[in-house]
This record gives sequence, C-alpha cells and structure tokens, in this order.
Amino acid sequence: MRTSVFHAAAAAALVFAGLGSAADLDEWKSRSIYQVMIDRYAQTDGSTDKTCEMHLFCGGTWKGLMNKLDYIQDMGFTAIQISPIVKNINDHTSVGDAYHGYWSVDNYALNDRFGTEQEFKDLVAATHKRDMLLMVDVVVNNMVQSFDNVVPPKVDYSKFNPFDDKKYFHPYCNVTEWENSTNYQNCWLYPYGVALADLATETKPVADELGSWAKGLVTNYSIDGLRIDAAKHVNDEFLPGFVKSSGVFAFGEVLSGLPEDMCRYQTLGLLPGMPNYLEYYPLNEAFNGGSLIDVANMRNDAASSCNDTAALGSFLENHDMPRFANRNDDMALAKNAMTYILLNDGIPTVYQGQEQHFKGNGTPFNREPLWTSKYDKEAPLYVLTSALNKVRNNAIKLSKDYISTPSETLWADVNHLCLKKGPYGSQVVFCINNKSSKGDSYQVSVGGFQANDKVVEVLSCKTSTADVSGNVTMYMGKGEPKAYVTEKALKGTGLCAKTEEDAPVENGAGVLGLTGSIVVAVAFGWAAVVLA
Repeated sequence: MRTSVFHAAAAAALVFAGLGSAADLDEWKSRSIYQVMIDRYAQTDGSTDKTCEMHLFCGGTWKGLMNKLDYIQDMGFTAIQISPIVKNINDHTSVGDAYHGYWSVDNYALNDRFGTEQEFKDLVAATHKRDMLLMVDVVVNNMVQSFDNVVPPKVDYSKFNPFDDKKYFHPYCNVTEWENSTNYQNCWLYPYGVALADLATETKPVADELGSWAKGLVTNYSIDGLRIDAAKHVNDEFLPGFVKSSGVFAFGEVLSGLPEDMCRYQTLGLLPGMPNYLEYYPLNEAFNGGSLIDVANMRNDAASSCNDTAALGSFLENHDMPRFANRNDDMALAKNAMTYILLNDGIPTVYQGQEQHFKGNGTPFNREPLWTSKYDKEAPLYVLTSALNKVRNNAIKLSKDYISTPSETLWADVNHLCLKKGPYGSQVVFCINNKSSKGDSYQVSVGGFQANDKVVEVLSCKTSTADVSGNVTMYMGKGEPKAYVTEKALKGTGLCAKTEEDAPVENGAGVLGLTGSIVVAVAFGWAAVVLA
C-alpha cells in the first residue's frame, strides 16, 4: 500500500488545533451551506463569457471560488461545501471527463485541474477569515479507472494510491438489488464508461487507511466538515470509525426517502447527519400537483424516527438531481420551496445556480457553469435567499435555543404549510403555498405570536399587529410565500429599513374558509386544522 509525504505533513499539523477541530455538530447546525462544484463555479480570471460542453472540464478553480466569496457571503451563507479535491483520472471517457471530482485515483495528491496546493490553502484561509466553515466532499466507496464497457472491467490496481492491489477491493459484481444491503454495499456501482472499483471497507487495512487519510486531510488543510459520498454503499460499521477519525462533523449521503432506511444511520450512531432526502421527495411533489400535507406528515415521521432532524441537510437541489425549475419554472413556486429550505429545521443547503433559477435536467445538465448568470445579485431568488438567511442568522443570535427548538406546524392543507420556528422573541413564522404565480388573492389568520405583537413580513416589508389570540392576518396573492418576525427581532438585520402597513390587495381579498373556531384552532396547533 503506497502512501506519501502527506502523512508527515498531517502529523505535523496535529500539534495545533484549527477551525477544523472546533466545528462540531452544534456549530454546523447553526450554519447555512452553499454547495459548490468547483469546475462550474468561477474561473480564475473571473470571466463570464466562456461556454463549455457540459460533459467536459469548464475551467472553474479554487482561486476562482476564493475571488467570488462575496457572492456567497452576501447571500448570508455561513458555510461552503465543495466537490472533492483529490487527484482524479485524466481520461476522456464515454461518459465524459472527471470535471466533478468524484473519480479518485490518488488520495494523496490534490487535483491540479483546480489549482495548486497553495491556492487551495489560500481558499481555506480566505473562507475562515470570513468566519465561514468549509466542508469537503470525500469518496470512500471506490477508486476509479476508465472502462471500455467490456465486463468484467480490466482494472490496473497498481495505478491507485494508496490501494494499489486487488486485495483491497471487492470482486467485481454489478449492483442490481437496491433493497439488498449486501449487494449494494459489496458490488460495483454504474459499470459504464468508468469502472468504480469497490473498496472493501469492512476490512481493517482499508478502514484504517481511510481513517488515517481523513484525519490527515482535515488537519493538514483545516477542513471543518466532510460530506461522505455514497455513504449508503459502504458497510455500516465503517462509517462511525471514519467520522471519528476525521474529527469533524460529517454529512453522509444516504439516498432514500424512507424514514426506517435513512434514520437508522442516526439511531444506530453510524452518521451524525445526512442530506434530508426524506423531505426532498414530498417537497418536490407538493409543488408539482401534490399536497403540502404530505410534507407535514413526513416532517412528523422524520421527527419520530430520526434522533435529530436539526442535523439533517434541508435541500431542494444538488448535483445529482434535476433542477427544481426543470419540472416547473414558475418563480412563485421556486420562492416558496426556497423559503421552506432556508427556514426549516435542519441545516439549509443550497446548490449553486439554484438562486439563479437554473433549469437543467439530469447529469450533466444540472451542473451549469454559474458564470453564465453573471453572478446576478438582483435575481429574485438571490434577493429572497439573502433576506431569509439574514433572518435565520439573526434569530440564532437572539436565542441559543433557536436551533434546538423544533418547528411547530401551525396549519397544513393541500395548498399551505405554516410553521413557527424558535422560542418566543426569536421566532420566525412562515407560510408556504403551492398555488403558483397565478394564485388568487385571499387572507388567512395564522398564530405563532402573542397578543398585540408588532410584526413584519420580511419579504414585502409590510407591518401588522397580532390580534388578541396572537394570530396574524396574512394577505395572500400571486402565490408568494410569507415570513414574519417581531419588529424587535428585525433590528440589526439591515432588512426593511422602510415599511408600510399591510392591507388587503386592491379589490379586496377573500377569506380562505376560516371560521372563528378554526382561527382559534390555528393558534394552538396544526392537527385540528389539516383541511381535507
């Protein structure tokens, strides 16, 4: 098993503690994450006119990201997740180039396509200087070589570092049984174009080496967190040891919409957090002809099945899934979905280009170069994201219990989901709907405040006063989401320097069938007001 002088550098780095060791679970739960694919985020020279073929390298670099950190921080994000940084294959394969960083060939060399070691260190330092955390994606399930699509793959194991022998890998078999853990953990994924040689992580030499590598990676570069790619496809016992060795918080990718499948990774102590695929599926369906009741129900199922939903990454898009706008590009729907992601329990995670309403379908078309947007800070979703991140960040400052206080469902029906997040004084009350930009005008009364509280709807800067039951009248129209905080809680955010009193839209607004008894019920919880 080959190694490199990287081990010595890592050992030397252990004598001091950087942000990497300081960013624990609680710290990460207070952050919001912007996900970056390095090759598609920014070029070194900052140019925005370059076009590229989507399956080839486009030219994004670590230095390009460093030069464009303002774009991310101005949106209010406090952490960045980047694609893998280690050396990949250089071959032109039948499924494209390794522009994404997931086709590892040498764990102990950095990917010079993205820059030099010094440029990566400069990126980390610049991120930390802004009090932002850095999460790096890592691949532990496999090493990769190009593949002529003749089975079994002809793999030259001596080219891998450090796993330079066939004995470190499972014998070839293709994953075909997605409900059989032995099959999907021990067989090889996606045998076309590239051979993903499946590492035998259940063996001590492989597990020990990967743990040592992760420890060195984190300490040598002061990395604050890891995302473990394809965590579901390695054996269970490997994961907690790997996370412990790294010394930092980790998201593990467990692609499943079933609570009993995903939540066991928390309840068994295998992973501290995962991207929240449980809500991903019903949330997307709710905005495409489905019901927001299904989202409310899944929230309850997740809360009762997982240990800590605040440690899940709340997301709507990532580099593996079609863009939200690919199915429906209605801007009001996108605003509502983004509002949910940013104000939901869990760690908000937004994939680059989502704030620019990119519309790409499956891979590689969902990996559009961000520079084609000209980094537009006036784009509707960019503006909304900036406002809501400021609201969330301020609520966390106002109360140490904001993150640990589970959201309360105030009201749910087919078209609406209203939640209250946080204890009194720092609470955010928000309502999303799936009516689209063609939605009608009406008003609803939703609780979450105390009698006579002065409140501000932060997306329109409209003010109102809670009634004697603590309910706020929301004037709905054109499918826009609503997010309210108390006037006092808005101070220091820089939002809504000018406000005006809220009022019904011109020509009046209908009342959404809320009788007096239902309005009272809304103030006390959601179960009584899930309308058929």
